[in-house]
Amino acid sequence: MSSTMDTRPHTRVADSTELAPAPTTFSLRRLHAERLLDAHLPVLRRIHGRAQTMAGLGGVRTAAESVLALQRHLAHWDRHGFGMYVLREVATGRVVGVTGLRHIPIEGMDEVELRCALFPEHWGQGLGTEAARACVTIGRDWVGLSSVVGLVGRDDTVPQRMLEKAGLVFEREVTVGRAPRLLYRTD
Repeated sequence: MSSTMDTRPHTRVADSTELAPAPTTFSLRRLHAERLLDAHLPVLRRIHGRAQTMAGLGGVRTAAESVLALQRHLAHWDRHGFGMYVLREVATGRVVGVTGLRHIPIEGMDEVELRCALFPEHWGQGLGTEAARACVTIGRDWVGLSSVVGLVGRDDTVPQRMLEKAGLVFEREVTVGRAPRLLYRTD
């Protein structure tokens, strides 16, 4: 990540009311990330409208559902000081997808989930792993979370491998909504 991220103190905070805010932007070798904003609605609509991208994330969403998702993501940033980012290629400035952290109830417990959705033309290049690792670092070392989780379907071997490369390990099977999911967690 950029040298800006390395200058912040790394502290762990047990009380979630004392968590430090996450950076609103960060840069990696091949990616630049910026906090999700109102202006990014077209990006969410593109992601939510692509069946391949949304296959493991609950399926295609309507334009109205994208608006509601954006409102939830913006409110999450305001409430918690962290959330979703839009990812761009450093070399071209093209949007490749979104990533970030969000609170989610899982079987009665509040967890913070790592999310990553890339457009299919950017799959298989290691970009998702780079972004996921950055989000784990933000969650653990900046925000002070004790752990971050990732959720994937039983048969989604590529996202499972991405989570493993980002430092998460399989913990157990859970039910989210009505769907069985595999829960991975930072150690």
